[in-house]
Amino acid sequence: MNFITGKHLSRRTFIKGGSASVALPFMNAMVPAGRAWRDPAQSFTRLIAVHEAMGCAGGNDWGDQQHLFAPAKAGRNFTLDTNSQLKPLEAYQDYMTVVSQTDCRMAEAFKAEEIGGDHDRSTAVFLTQSHPLQTQADVYCGKSLDQIHAGKYGQDTALPSLETTVSRIDRTCSYNYHCAYTFTLAWQTPRDPLPAILEPKVVFEQLFGAGDTPADRAQRLKTDRSVLDWIVGEIGRVQKDLGADDRRALDQYTTQIREVERRISLVEKQNSSGEQRAMPEAPSGVPDSWDEHMELMFDLHVLALQGDMTRVISFISGVDQENRTHPESGTNKSWHGASQHGNVPASILDYNLINRYRLSKIGYLLEKMKNAQEGDGNLLDKTAIIWGSSMGDPNLHNHRRCPLLLFGKANGQLEGNVHLRAPQGTPMSNVFVSLMQKLGHDMASFGDSTAEFSLDVPRSSATVQQAQG
Repeated sequence: MNFITGKHLSRRTFIKGGSASVALPFMNAMVPAGRAWRDPAQSFTRLIAVHEAMGCAGGNDWGDQQHLFAPAKAGRNFTLDTNSQLKPLEAYQDYMTVVSQTDCRMAEAFKAEEIGGDHDRSTAVFLTQSHPLQTQADVYCGKSLDQIHAGKYGQDTALPSLETTVSRIDRTCSYNYHCAYTFTLAWQTPRDPLPAILEPKVVFEQLFGAGDTPADRAQRLKTDRSVLDWIVGEIGRVQKDLGADDRRALDQYTTQIREVERRISLVEKQNSSGEQRAMPEAPSGVPDSWDEHMELMFDLHVLALQGDMTRVISFISGVDQENRTHPESGTNKSWHGASQHGNVPASILDYNLINRYRLSKIGYLLEKMKNAQEGDGNLLDKTAIIWGSSMGDPNLHNHRRCPLLLFGKANGQLEGNVHLRAPQGTPMSNVFVSLMQKLGHDMASFGDSTAEFSLDVPRSSATVQQAQG
């Protein structure tokens, strides 16, 4: 395919003005005239990592037998049972790789004094697959795989990586563990945790509010004008040199920016109105609604990827011992309270309702990325998304049979519509070794890995295989 355009724009083009800065999404005009079309995103795969706390109902023996997480069959074209946690994402099955029955043993207690501290260790283990040092002072864990990816593919972007969360630090960290282990997913080095951003407005300002000085940025914020108002003239000048398709793409992109900015402003105004809040101690820029918070963060993630402002995102969708309720799920039990199900089938199913509801919000992100066209595909085709937990059965606080999902096509490296059932005792880190290899890393081991774990299903194999316990 060839595109002939009148003007060549750099992939790293920014439109700037008045302490605002907007990176352009990939457009046809970024292909030099007369050259064969080549998608620059094929040279790297974006990575999003999402950690969900407190395991799942399918991590329990009975829940696994009921296929609450792992489908009944392994291989291609798996079927999701009615009660499956994954059922709400069935529409995205072609983009889903289910990896069941892997362990995060580095989150287990290694010494007697560590017993009971599972909630305080788990988040830090997920992307590092390393055992945290029990300390309130000098933290030590491991370098997380998102930072390994950022080191290779994120250094020529405005943000080598973006760390976000929807959970506040609202509990005391216990068992002599530093709170960094509980509330940090990304670790630049074993001693350098990267704090996650809670407020959508702060993320927005990181992406679009770059000014020459803090005073310039403060001045713009006081005017209560959209960042796009400061650069509307520059956008118009760029559009004159674009073809019809590119003008349409730029218009959609800027419309999305303005809409996200409007929603963030509404949240702030509502929370500053003096009306009673569901979370009175939260900053005014933090939505009281978990659903709204999730969607705003996901919208910001997609905008950041579209503008190539970052290629690596880590996201904490919830932290251990969080007692948020989700009445829309079908139960009024709190998330942490329901996780202590006592191995009672009815209570396990209650917890599964919460698991299903929380995972269903990932569908919002998947749909946004699927609809974000880029070159000859979409963002979901060109991204690898990791979703999982470093806890298995939360009732036992164990770290066996932990839930793990991969979404996206990763530039053709992930097939999708596949369930891979690991042999008992397989470290989750084995899966990460193979995934990172597919993403272009020369990685022989990671964390407590013992071998590679193939993410491919041979074409000669049966379409559907019986899962082995």
